[in-house]
Order: sequence, then C-alpha cells, then structure tokens
Amino acid sequence: MQEPDVHDGRASGETVFRARGLTKIYDMGEVQVHALRGADLDLFAGELIVLLGPSGSGKSTLLNILGGLDVPTGGTVHYRDMELTKATEKELTAYRRQHVGFVFQFYNLIPSLTAEENVAVVTDIAKAPMPPGDALALVSLSDRKDHFPAQLSGGEQQRVAIARAIAKNPAVLLCDEPTGALDFATGIVVLEALERVNRELGTATVVITHNADIAGMADRVVHLRSGRIAEVERNERRKSPRELRW
Repeated sequence: MQEPDVHDGRASGETVFRARGLTKIYDMGEVQVHALRGADLDLFAGELIVLLGPSGSGKSTLLNILGGLDVPTGGTVHYRDMELTKATEKELTAYRRQHVGFVFQFYNLIPSLTAEENVAVVTDIAKAPMPPGDALALVSLSDRKDHFPAQLSGGEQQRVAIARAIAKNPAVLLCDEPTGALDFATGIVVLEALERVNRELGTATVVITHNADIAGMADRVVHLRSGRIAEVERNERRKSPRELRW
C-alpha cells in the first residue's frame, strides 16, 4: 500500500486547505461513532481531487468540516490563513457564503423559481458574483434558464445546482456524490460541467464518490477507510469524463 502523502499536490499551487489530525466522534446514546480518526490532508489551488471510499469511511464528515458545516472533535483545519477550528459561528457563516460552493446528491432547487432565479438566490448574497446567465452558460444550460425545476431532467437540475454553487465565484467547490442519483450518461454530463468549472475558473474542487471509476478524472485520489486516509494516489493524466466507464 502506498503511504499517504498529504504534500503530493501541484508543486506551484497555493495551499487552500491544510487539515491535520482531524478526528470526529459522534455520541449516539451510549455508543460513540468515530467518523474520523486522525486525517491529514492538503488541497491546492486549481486542483481537482476525489475522495473515494465506502459508506461510513468518513468522506462526508471530512467534506463537511472543510466546508464549515461541521466542526471536528480534535485536530486543526486551515483555509488559507484562517483557522476554521477556531472560528466563531458568525465567521463560519461568512466563510461559507464567500468562499465555498456546495453541490449535493439532491439538488435542493426552489420549485417556484426558474433556473436563472435559483442561481440568482446565491448571487444576491455574494460579494463579487458572476451574472446568473454566465454561470448557467458554464454548465451549458443557457437555453433552459427560464425553465422551472419540474421542467428539467435530473441531470439538468444538478447542473443548475452547480451553476448556483459557482455563481458566487467561490475559491472551493465541494461536491458530495454529485452523480449519485443519476444514470451513467447523465452523470457524465454533470462531471463534464464540474471539470469545465475546475479548468476554466481554477476552482479547487473536491468530489466525494464511492464510484472508483470517477477517480480517473482527478489530479489526486484520496482513499478513506474507517475514518483514516489510507492512501493518496496521483494520476499521471486526468481523464476526461467521456473516457470514464462504470
């Protein structure tokens, strides 16, 4: 087994995240669940990494801590010069609003708003957003901007969710099983949208999946097992989503 190397990133890239010794324990009545057991990880500017592992391996817990949605039981995590583990709730709210875009398995669009209006909900609270139409163009949905969620396919709704996440120009895009509810062909289109955002905007991107085939599109693949980072692999060449098969 290859030893984890948290420094194996883009040599010239700025360190966006630096996590050291992260632990997370959930108290479930009389039982303690150890979701993370001392995870170390760096994420670099412009990088696309895949967090790969089975259910219960700690992937979502790690992502939620990086995104300021949860706090660790122990360890530290820095976003650039900001130590998230010492931040107040007000500071974490500002951090989430200004620096992080989230994409989840389920789209969470507002049914009564059009695609463009769903994206605009986020741009209204961002400091330097891109126009909603530009965000939809990045995910190839300009022609669907006036459609409501019920008029869109699952893949189109997920791409609207991606457009919403990137419209505030976040430094980081965190994606939790973004293709988990989609079939293969639709999933590839969604992954193409994520790859384009990473390539054209330079947004540091983290994609959680249990699907090992998706790992081919990453700069690095981080394997999690039982709350620990078991292995970190670097791909010699990033595959395009069209080259993936599962």
